[in-house]
Amino acid sequence: MVIAIIGILIALLLPAVQAARESARRISCANNLKQIGLALHNYESSFRKLPPAFLLQSNGETRGSWSVHARILPFVEQESLGERIDLSIDWHQQVHTGVPAARINTYICPSESNDDPRFKDGQPYVHPINYGFNYGSWLIHDPVLGHKGDGSFQIDRSTRFGDFHDGLSNTMCASEVKAYTSYIRNSDSDPGPIAPTDVDFFQNMSGQLKLGPSYDQNTGHTVWPDGRVHHAGFTTVFTPNTLVPYEYDGRVYDVDFNSWQEGRSDSRISYAAVTARSYHPGIVNTLLMDGSVRVTPDTIDLRSYRAMGTLSGGEIYQDTRP
Repeated sequence: MVIAIIGILIALLLPAVQAARESARRISCANNLKQIGLALHNYESSFRKLPPAFLLQSNGETRGSWSVHARILPFVEQESLGERIDLSIDWHQQVHTGVPAARINTYICPSESNDDPRFKDGQPYVHPINYGFNYGSWLIHDPVLGHKGDGSFQIDRSTRFGDFHDGLSNTMCASEVKAYTSYIRNSDSDPGPIAPTDVDFFQNMSGQLKLGPSYDQNTGHTVWPDGRVHHAGFTTVFTPNTLVPYEYDGRVYDVDFNSWQEGRSDSRISYAAVTARSYHPGIVNTLLMDGSVRVTPDTIDLRSYRAMGTLSGGEIYQDTRP
């Protein structure tokens, strides 16, 4: 009888303990975003502009450009890492510094289940992240016309606070993403300029498939130093935690999409559907450009969510939390 009573008590207490732990992890995650927001404001105070998402070389293909995460290292108490790299040189050429493989606690959610570096030649190569910066609603970069995305961080351009006509408190800065996300890049077909609303839109898309049954075959958001959207950003094509299915080899993957890697072509437009995702049930933590952190529910209206992602679309964010 005593054993039975103890068993019942444990069964009753376990959910409460798990809920308390999740609440603590969610608060810690929100604090990470708060620190990122503070770092960006300190960066802006120093340089009078925000970091570019990705810088293109003046001639030829751009293999890699340092991310916003890398450019704010001195402002997230990582001065020693920042001093070991040259932001004007492709990060691939600086792997020997050990910086790309470094785990930066501020960039990792405590709920992340795959917090492991990627290896190359038996050595740690790069490390994943859990926070992506806002690259906008669909268009990332048009190399022919020079058009930029409509998000807070843009290709080959540093935005300034004066560019945020919707207001800093109405525009997203960063949100949660999951490490080792499945994704498709460099598609054979042009998806067109209209952001899709149907999650099955990508089902028949071909291209380079970065996915597979082993978690380390799914390599989205695993290269924190790389400024391309599928590693360092998110877009507002779909609301948070939306399942974007892609069936391949008998399995269904939850995918991101980048029509063409930024800097890999002087004629192909880059569009991206990179969804904000978290391990916190029903929500993602979101950093706004004014430095505040809010909870964004999965149930947010898509129009409101996309409005939060544009820096000068003329929309006003409506808080839809219950």
